[in-house]
Amino acid sequence: MPGLFDGTPLERPVTCERCSKTLDACACPRDASGDVRMPKDQSPRVRREKRRGKWTTIVTELDPVATDLKALLKELRTGLGTSGGITNDELVIQGDHRDTIVQ
Repeated sequence: MPGLFDGTPLERPVTCERCSKTLDACACPRDASGDVRMPKDQSPRVRREKRRGKWTTIVTELDPVATDLKALLKELRTGLGTSGGITNDELVIQGDHRDTIVQ
């Protein structure tokens, strides 16, 4: 005999609106409030600064919870062939690479 809520939304587990997997199996990046926030939906700012007499490229306004900053930094450093780090949820990359990072 079927249950009272058989086939209704109350019977089904809660799923992700993007990938349709259950929330415990979902790997979509989420912000602090739990909403899905893809990196392409964010609008980071890329600027150039002079630090210690040398040009650096700074990437700001990325959500640190929804974005894996360490992996993104590693990808940028490898692709640009330069060094960099993370300070105060900002990506700091040595050299003027604004155009390449925006692409």
